[in-house]
Amino acid sequence: MLEKPDLKEEKIVICLQDEYGVHALQVAFLPIGADMNTAVYHVVADDGMLYFLKLRSGVFDETSVTLPKFLSERGIEQIIAPLMTRIGQLWATLDTFKVILYPFVKGCNGYEIAMSDQHWQEFGLALKRIHAVELPPPLRKSIRRETYSPRWRESVKRSLARLEDDDFEDPVAINLAAFLKAKRDEVLYLVKRAEELAQILQTRPPEFVLCHSDVHAGNVLIGSNGAFYIVDWDDPIMAPKERDLMFVGGGQGFVGHTAREEETLFYQGYGPTEINPIALAYYRYERIVVDIAIYCEQLFLSNEGGEDREQSFQYLMSNFIPNGTIEMAYRADGNHCVICNA
Repeated sequence: MLEKPDLKEEKIVICLQDEYGVHALQVAFLPIGADMNTAVYHVVADDGMLYFLKLRSGVFDETSVTLPKFLSERGIEQIIAPLMTRIGQLWATLDTFKVILYPFVKGCNGYEIAMSDQHWQEFGLALKRIHAVELPPPLRKSIRRETYSPRWRESVKRSLARLEDDDFEDPVAINLAAFLKAKRDEVLYLVKRAEELAQILQTRPPEFVLCHSDVHAGNVLIGSNGAFYIVDWDDPIMAPKERDLMFVGGGQGFVGHTAREEETLFYQGYGPTEINPIALAYYRYERIVVDIAIYCEQLFLSNEGGEDREQSFQYLMSNFIPNGTIEMAYRADGNHCVICNA
Protein backbone atom coordinates (compact mmCIF):
# COMPACT_ATOMS: atom_id res chain seq x y z
CA MET A 1 0.00 0.00 0.00
CA LEU A 2 1.45 3.33 -1.07
CA GLU A 3 -1.08 5.61 0.58
CA LYS A 4 -1.36 5.88 4.34
CA PRO A 5 -4.68 4.57 5.69
CA ASP A 6 -7.11 6.88 7.44
CA LEU A 7 -6.05 5.89 10.93
CA LYS A 8 -4.54 8.22 13.52
CA GLU A 9 -1.10 7.17 14.69
CA GLU A 10 -2.13 7.91 18.27
CA LYS A 11 -4.59 5.01 18.07
CA ILE A 12 -1.80 2.72 16.86
CA VAL A 13 0.41 3.79 19.75
CA ILE A 14 -2.37 3.05 22.27
CA CYS A 15 -3.07 -0.33 20.64
CA LEU A 16 0.59 -1.35 20.81
CA GLN A 17 0.78 -0.38 24.47
CA ASP A 18 -2.48 -2.08 25.46
CA GLU A 19 -2.11 -5.24 23.39
CA TYR A 20 1.65 -5.83 23.29
CA GLY A 21 3.06 -3.78 26.14
CA VAL A 22 5.15 -1.87 23.60
CA HIS A 23 5.62 1.82 24.37
CA ALA A 24 6.09 3.32 20.91
CA LEU A 25 8.01 6.57 20.53
CA GLN A 26 7.68 6.62 16.75
CA VAL A 27 5.29 4.98 14.30
CA ALA A 28 6.27 5.66 10.67
CA PHE A 29 4.18 4.53 7.70
CA LEU A 30 6.17 2.68 5.02
CA PRO A 31 4.79 3.22 1.49
CA ILE A 32 5.70 -0.23 0.18
CA GLY A 33 3.97 -3.33 -1.14
CA ALA A 34 1.45 -4.16 -3.84
CA ASP A 35 -1.38 -5.25 -1.53
CA MET A 36 -3.96 -2.48 -1.14
CA ASN A 37 -5.36 -4.23 1.95
CA THR A 38 -2.09 -4.15 3.88
CA ALA A 39 -0.39 -1.13 5.45
CA VAL A 40 2.99 -1.48 7.16
CA TYR A 41 4.83 0.68 9.68
CA HIS A 42 8.24 0.97 11.30
CA VAL A 43 7.93 1.23 15.07
CA VAL A 44 10.57 2.53 17.49
CA ALA A 45 9.95 1.69 21.15
CA ASP A 46 11.15 3.60 24.20
CA ASP A 47 13.58 0.79 25.07
CA GLY A 48 15.27 1.05 21.66
CA MET A 49 13.59 -2.05 20.22
CA LEU A 50 12.47 -1.88 16.58
CA TYR A 51 9.33 -3.48 15.23
CA PHE A 52 7.61 -4.10 11.89
CA LEU A 53 3.87 -3.51 12.17
CA LYS A 54 1.34 -4.85 9.71
CA LEU A 55 -2.25 -3.61 9.54
CA ARG A 56 -4.47 -5.93 7.53
CA SER A 57 -7.97 -4.91 6.36
CA GLY A 58 -10.50 -7.08 4.60
CA VAL A 59 -10.35 -10.86 4.83
CA PHE A 60 -7.99 -12.14 7.52
CA ASP A 61 -6.92 -15.78 7.66
CA GLU A 62 -5.47 -16.79 11.01
CA THR A 63 -3.23 -19.27 9.21
CA SER A 64 -1.17 -16.33 7.93
CA VAL A 65 0.20 -15.94 11.48
CA THR A 66 -0.19 -19.38 13.04
CA LEU A 67 1.70 -21.11 10.22
CA PRO A 68 4.89 -18.99 10.26
CA LYS A 69 4.90 -19.30 14.07
CA PHE A 70 4.72 -23.09 13.74
CA LEU A 71 7.47 -23.21 11.10
CA SER A 72 9.75 -20.97 13.13
CA GLU A 73 9.26 -23.16 16.19
CA ARG A 74 10.23 -26.18 14.08
CA GLY A 75 13.65 -24.62 13.53
CA ILE A 76 13.22 -23.11 10.06
CA GLU A 77 15.39 -20.06 10.69
CA GLN A 78 14.38 -18.31 7.47
CA ILE A 79 10.93 -17.53 8.91
CA ILE A 80 10.24 -14.36 10.94
CA ALA A 81 7.49 -15.30 13.38
CA PRO A 82 4.91 -12.77 14.59
CA LEU A 83 5.08 -11.68 18.23
CA MET A 84 2.52 -12.61 20.86
CA THR A 85 0.15 -10.14 22.47
CA ARG A 86 -0.08 -9.90 26.26
CA ILE A 87 -2.85 -12.51 26.28
CA GLY A 88 -0.99 -14.93 24.02
CA GLN A 89 -2.58 -14.15 20.64
CA LEU A 90 -0.68 -13.64 17.38
CA TRP A 91 -2.73 -10.61 16.39
CA ALA A 92 -4.83 -7.80 17.84
CA THR A 93 -7.75 -5.77 16.48
CA LEU A 94 -7.82 -2.03 15.85
CA ASP A 95 -10.95 -0.60 14.21
CA THR A 96 -11.31 -2.50 10.92
CA PHE A 97 -7.72 -3.76 10.94
CA LYS A 98 -5.99 -6.84 12.24
CA VAL A 99 -2.72 -5.83 13.91
CA ILE A 100 0.32 -8.12 13.54
CA LEU A 101 3.66 -7.21 15.08
CA TYR A 102 7.07 -8.57 14.12
CA PRO A 103 10.64 -7.87 15.16
CA PHE A 104 12.10 -5.41 12.66
CA VAL A 105 14.80 -6.87 10.39
CA LYS A 106 16.79 -4.20 8.59
CA GLY A 107 17.57 -5.24 5.04
CA CYS A 108 16.50 -5.27 1.40
CA ASN A 109 14.16 -7.46 -0.62
CA GLY A 110 15.01 -9.34 -3.79
CA TYR A 111 13.95 -6.44 -5.99
CA GLU A 112 16.43 -4.12 -4.32
CA ILE A 113 19.53 -6.27 -3.95
CA ALA A 114 21.11 -9.14 -5.85
CA MET A 115 21.01 -12.35 -3.83
CA SER A 116 24.39 -14.03 -3.52
CA ASP A 117 25.04 -17.60 -4.63
CA GLN A 118 24.80 -18.62 -0.98
CA HIS A 119 21.42 -16.87 -0.60
CA TRP A 120 20.03 -18.77 -3.57
CA GLN A 121 21.25 -22.05 -2.10
CA GLU A 122 19.73 -21.16 1.26
CA PHE A 123 16.49 -20.26 -0.53
CA GLY A 124 16.41 -23.76 -2.00
CA LEU A 125 17.18 -25.41 1.33
CA ALA A 126 14.49 -23.41 3.13
CA LEU A 127 11.79 -24.23 0.58
CA LYS A 128 12.75 -27.91 0.66
CA ARG A 129 12.25 -27.96 4.44
CA ILE A 130 8.93 -26.14 4.08
CA HIS A 131 7.73 -28.57 1.42
CA ALA A 132 8.74 -31.54 3.57
CA VAL A 133 7.20 -30.36 6.86
CA GLU A 134 4.58 -32.50 8.57
CA LEU A 135 1.72 -30.32 9.73
CA PRO A 136 -0.54 -31.22 12.67
CA PRO A 137 -4.03 -32.14 11.39
CA PRO A 138 -5.83 -29.01 12.73
CA LEU A 139 -3.31 -26.68 11.07
CA ARG A 140 -3.27 -28.69 7.87
CA LYS A 141 -7.07 -28.55 7.65
CA SER A 142 -7.02 -24.77 8.04
CA ILE A 143 -4.88 -24.29 4.93
CA ARG A 144 -6.70 -24.09 1.62
CA ARG A 145 -6.08 -26.78 -1.00
CA GLU A 146 -5.43 -26.31 -4.68
CA THR A 147 -8.54 -26.85 -6.82
CA TYR A 148 -7.35 -25.32 -10.12
CA SER A 149 -10.38 -23.06 -9.91
CA PRO A 150 -11.41 -21.13 -13.04
CA ARG A 151 -12.31 -18.09 -10.89
CA TRP A 152 -9.55 -15.76 -12.09
CA ARG A 153 -9.64 -16.95 -15.69
CA GLU A 154 -13.34 -16.15 -15.83
CA SER A 155 -12.64 -12.76 -14.25
CA VAL A 156 -10.16 -11.91 -17.01
CA LYS A 157 -12.69 -12.88 -19.66
CA ARG A 158 -15.27 -10.58 -18.06
CA SER A 159 -12.79 -7.72 -17.95
CA LEU A 160 -11.97 -8.13 -21.63
CA ALA A 161 -15.67 -8.21 -22.50
CA ARG A 162 -16.16 -5.02 -20.46
CA LEU A 163 -13.78 -3.17 -22.78
CA GLU A 164 -16.36 -3.27 -25.56
CA ASP A 165 -19.16 -1.58 -23.63
CA ASP A 166 -17.78 0.47 -20.76
CA ASP A 167 -16.43 3.99 -20.89
CA PHE A 168 -13.88 4.88 -18.24
CA GLU A 169 -13.21 8.31 -16.79
CA ASP A 170 -10.28 7.50 -14.52
CA PRO A 171 -6.96 8.04 -16.40
CA VAL A 172 -5.41 4.80 -15.13
CA ALA A 173 -8.47 2.78 -16.15
CA ILE A 174 -8.42 4.43 -19.59
CA ASN A 175 -4.75 3.51 -20.05
CA LEU A 176 -5.35 -0.04 -18.85
CA ALA A 177 -8.25 -0.48 -21.27
CA ALA A 178 -6.11 0.67 -24.19
CA PHE A 179 -3.27 -1.62 -23.16
CA LEU A 180 -5.51 -4.67 -22.85
CA LYS A 181 -7.17 -4.01 -26.19
CA ALA A 182 -3.73 -4.12 -27.79
CA LYS A 183 -2.86 -7.33 -25.89
CA ARG A 184 -6.25 -9.02 -26.12
CA ASP A 185 -5.19 -11.99 -28.26
CA GLU A 186 -2.19 -12.77 -26.09
CA VAL A 187 -4.20 -12.46 -22.88
CA LEU A 188 -6.86 -14.81 -24.24
CA TYR A 189 -4.15 -17.30 -25.15
CA LEU A 190 -2.76 -17.17 -21.60
CA VAL A 191 -6.23 -17.87 -20.22
CA LYS A 192 -6.87 -20.68 -22.70
CA ARG A 193 -3.53 -22.39 -22.02
CA ALA A 194 -4.00 -22.15 -18.26
CA GLU A 195 -7.42 -23.76 -18.65
CA GLU A 196 -6.02 -26.61 -20.74
CA LEU A 197 -3.23 -27.35 -18.27
CA ALA A 198 -5.61 -27.12 -15.30
CA GLN A 199 -7.82 -29.78 -16.86
CA ILE A 200 -4.84 -32.10 -17.22
CA LEU A 201 -3.78 -31.56 -13.61
CA GLN A 202 -7.30 -32.19 -12.34
CA THR A 203 -7.28 -35.63 -13.95
CA ARG A 204 -3.69 -36.43 -12.91
CA PRO A 205 -3.09 -34.44 -9.71
CA PRO A 206 0.49 -34.39 -8.40
CA GLU A 207 1.33 -34.82 -4.71
CA PHE A 208 0.40 -31.86 -2.52
CA VAL A 209 2.84 -30.23 -0.10
CA LEU A 210 2.82 -27.06 1.99
CA CYS A 211 3.56 -24.07 -0.27
CA HIS A 212 4.12 -20.41 0.53
CA SER A 213 2.46 -19.59 -2.86
CA ASP A 214 3.99 -16.12 -3.35
CA VAL A 215 7.79 -16.32 -3.09
CA HIS A 216 8.58 -13.59 -5.61
CA ALA A 217 11.49 -11.19 -5.14
CA GLY A 218 9.51 -8.86 -2.90
CA ASN A 219 8.85 -11.62 -0.38
CA VAL A 220 12.45 -12.59 0.29
CA LEU A 221 14.45 -10.41 2.64
CA ILE A 222 18.22 -10.14 2.94
CA GLY A 223 19.12 -8.76 6.35
CA SER A 224 21.91 -6.23 6.81
CA ASN A 225 23.90 -9.03 8.43
CA GLY A 226 23.43 -11.25 5.37
CA ALA A 227 20.67 -13.43 6.85
CA PHE A 228 18.04 -14.74 4.42
CA TYR A 229 14.29 -14.75 5.17
CA ILE A 230 11.03 -15.69 3.44
CA VAL A 231 8.28 -13.25 4.47
CA ASP A 232 4.55 -12.57 3.93
CA TRP A 233 2.64 -15.76 4.68
CA ASP A 234 -0.77 -14.30 3.81
CA ASP A 235 -1.81 -17.02 1.37
CA PRO A 236 -0.30 -20.47 2.03
CA ILE A 237 -1.73 -23.44 0.17
CA MET A 238 -1.49 -27.23 -0.01
CA ALA A 239 -0.51 -27.76 -3.63
CA PRO A 240 2.09 -29.37 -5.90
CA LYS A 241 5.60 -28.14 -5.08
CA GLU A 242 5.69 -26.44 -8.49
CA ARG A 243 3.38 -23.82 -6.97
CA ASP A 244 6.51 -22.40 -5.31
CA LEU A 245 9.15 -23.64 -7.73
CA MET A 246 7.61 -21.66 -10.61
CA PHE A 247 9.12 -18.48 -9.13
CA VAL A 248 12.70 -19.73 -9.56
CA GLY A 249 13.90 -18.74 -13.02
CA GLY A 250 10.40 -17.45 -13.74
CA GLY A 251 11.09 -13.75 -14.31
CA GLN A 252 9.77 -12.88 -10.86
CA GLY A 253 11.85 -9.79 -10.22
CA PHE A 254 15.05 -11.22 -8.76
CA VAL A 255 18.10 -9.26 -9.87
CA GLY A 256 21.71 -10.20 -10.46
CA HIS A 257 21.37 -13.64 -12.07
CA THR A 258 19.99 -15.12 -15.26
CA ALA A 259 17.05 -17.51 -15.10
CA ARG A 260 19.37 -20.47 -15.62
CA GLU A 261 21.71 -19.28 -12.88
CA GLU A 262 18.79 -18.89 -10.48
CA GLU A 263 17.72 -22.46 -11.13
CA THR A 264 21.22 -23.93 -10.87
CA LEU A 265 22.00 -22.24 -7.55
CA PHE A 266 18.54 -22.81 -6.05
CA TYR A 267 18.56 -26.55 -6.74
CA GLN A 268 21.99 -26.91 -5.20
CA GLY A 269 20.18 -26.11 -1.96
CA TYR A 270 16.84 -27.76 -2.73
CA GLY A 271 18.42 -31.00 -3.91
CA PRO A 272 17.58 -33.41 -6.73
CA THR A 273 13.90 -33.47 -7.57
CA GLU A 274 11.70 -34.27 -10.52
CA ILE A 275 9.66 -31.34 -11.77
CA ASN A 276 6.23 -31.85 -13.29
CA PRO A 277 6.48 -29.68 -16.44
CA ILE A 278 2.70 -29.46 -16.78
CA ALA A 279 2.32 -28.12 -13.24
CA LEU A 280 5.24 -25.71 -13.67
CA ALA A 281 3.80 -24.26 -16.89
CA TYR A 282 0.30 -24.08 -15.41
CA TYR A 283 1.41 -22.09 -12.40
CA ARG A 284 3.42 -19.66 -14.48
CA TYR A 285 0.43 -19.02 -16.75
CA GLU A 286 -2.06 -18.89 -13.88
CA ARG A 287 0.10 -16.44 -11.92
CA ILE A 288 -0.08 -13.99 -14.84
CA VAL A 289 -3.81 -14.52 -15.24
CA VAL A 290 -4.37 -13.82 -11.52
CA ASP A 291 -2.32 -10.62 -11.76
CA ILE A 292 -4.37 -9.39 -14.70
CA ALA A 293 -7.66 -10.35 -13.04
CA ILE A 294 -6.92 -8.68 -9.70
CA TYR A 295 -5.60 -5.48 -11.20
CA CYS A 296 -8.49 -5.25 -13.65
CA GLU A 297 -11.02 -5.65 -10.85
CA GLN A 298 -9.18 -3.04 -8.81
CA LEU A 299 -8.85 -0.49 -11.60
CA PHE A 300 -12.04 -1.03 -13.60
CA LEU A 301 -14.55 -1.57 -10.77
CA SER A 302 -13.37 1.16 -8.42
CA ASN A 303 -11.76 4.59 -8.47
CA GLU A 304 -10.17 4.04 -5.07
CA GLY A 305 -6.50 3.54 -4.35
CA GLY A 306 -4.81 6.83 -5.14
CA GLU A 307 -1.14 6.31 -5.96
CA ASP A 308 -1.58 2.55 -5.67
CA ARG A 309 -3.61 2.59 -8.89
CA GLU A 310 -0.72 3.63 -11.12
CA GLN A 311 1.58 1.14 -9.38
CA SER A 312 -0.93 -1.65 -10.05
CA PHE A 313 -1.05 -0.72 -13.73
CA GLN A 314 2.74 -0.81 -13.90
CA TYR A 315 2.81 -4.22 -12.22
CA LEU A 316 0.31 -5.59 -14.73
CA MET A 317 2.29 -4.29 -17.72
CA SER A 318 5.55 -5.71 -16.33
CA ASN A 319 4.36 -9.22 -17.18
CA PHE A 320 4.79 -8.37 -20.86
CA ILE A 321 8.39 -7.08 -20.82
CA PRO A 322 11.18 -9.06 -22.56
CA ASN A 323 12.35 -11.97 -20.39
CA GLY A 324 9.37 -11.32 -18.13
CA THR A 325 6.86 -13.72 -16.69
CA ILE A 326 5.02 -14.37 -19.95
CA GLU A 327 8.17 -15.27 -21.83
CA MET A 328 9.22 -17.60 -18.99
CA ALA A 329 5.78 -19.23 -19.02
CA TYR A 330 6.15 -19.92 -22.72
CA ARG A 331 9.57 -21.44 -22.11
CA ALA A 332 8.27 -23.67 -19.35
CA ASP A 333 5.41 -24.79 -21.59
CA GLY A 334 7.96 -25.84 -24.22
CA ASN A 335 9.69 -28.30 -21.90
CA HIS A 336 8.80 -31.97 -22.15
CA CYS A 337 10.81 -33.26 -19.22
CA VAL A 338 12.53 -31.25 -16.53
CA ILE A 339 14.73 -33.00 -13.97
CA CYS A 340 16.87 -30.89 -11.66
CA ASN A 341 19.87 -32.82 -10.41
CA ALA A 342 22.13 -29.88 -9.61
